[in-house]
Amino acid sequence: MALEIRRTAAGLQIDLTGEWGIRDVEAARAQLAAIDLNAVRAVEVSTRDLTSLDLSGAWALREFLKRVRAGGAAVSFEGAPPDQLRLIDETLKEPAASAPAAAPALKPGLLEDIGEFAVHGWRNALQALGFLGRACVTFAASVTSLRRLRPTSIARHVYETGITAIPITALIAFLVTVIIAYLSAQQLRGLGVDIYVVDLVTIGVLRELGVLLTSIITAGRSASSYAAELGSMQLNEEVDALTATGVDPFEVLVLPRVLGFVIALPLLTIIADLVGLTGGAVLCHWLLDMPITQYVTRVNESIAPTTFWVGIIKAPVFASMIALAGCYRGLQVRNSARELGHKVTVAVVEAIFLVILADALFAVLFMKMDI
Repeated sequence: MALEIRRTAAGLQIDLTGEWGIRDVEAARAQLAAIDLNAVRAVEVSTRDLTSLDLSGAWALREFLKRVRAGGAAVSFEGAPPDQLRLIDETLKEPAASAPAAAPALKPGLLEDIGEFAVHGWRNALQALGFLGRACVTFAASVTSLRRLRPTSIARHVYETGITAIPITALIAFLVTVIIAYLSAQQLRGLGVDIYVVDLVTIGVLRELGVLLTSIITAGRSASSYAAELGSMQLNEEVDALTATGVDPFEVLVLPRVLGFVIALPLLTIIADLVGLTGGAVLCHWLLDMPITQYVTRVNESIAPTTFWVGIIKAPVFASMIALAGCYRGLQVRNSARELGHKVTVAVVEAIFLVILADALFAVLFMKMDI
């Protein structure tokens, strides 16, 4: 570990670098104790170059900051303060003394309800934006190191969210495509243009149905799974244990799940596309007496160069939304199993809503681009 100290017009700029762990905690105390705080009115601490910080190093830093504040100087951080400091403060926080019972409040009116809803929504939006920003920063810091990306963990999540979801994804894609082809054939056959059933099935599956159905199904599986796993870890204080040992929970818990699902969903979409086209072929052959060779020929004629890629491009975006929604709500669990169940439900609902909203925005974008 090391300290870089610079005198500025406002006070002191302290850069923490290297690893701050239990092995070097005494050296850290000595370095921090040697800092002259005379006439210092402000101290800014930067953790940008800090490799790791465990609970012992955080305790030494907390004692120094306590001495700084006792001397009348203001303390600020370049960026967010380390989670280890937050964990120590929450652990040492004394329970508030029991306050006298307050007088019953008046029932809020409509205006108060609207204001409370707006404030609550704004705070949730800021928290979600902060979660997204931290996830992006963690990914940017980890992308340069294969070890920090944790390929073994990513592979496990690809298996759990992708390979194990193949049967249900293929079944739903087959059944929904058969239903759509059947209804279309009933209408178009009376007009003598039943050949266009192939066009409708092909374009609908490749552009919309394949990726949308797969995303909604996996949102129910994976978003709930992520929220339940991380929520259980929060209740068991496993996330705090990772933070106390100097491990970034976002790097260990969030990033592998997001990357694993971003890899798995496009592959599932391709499988759903193939199974959906197969379902259309089965129904066209059975109901319209269409030869398979004619079906394949018509499929090739109806596909534009961008038809397949329009659906595949959506898959990574949908996957990141689903995974982030599950992880975000899972890490919000705090007190009880009841809250865990609530957050799991919220994660699934938000994931499905975000997928449908993003699909609508993609539809408008592709229409404007004439794709």
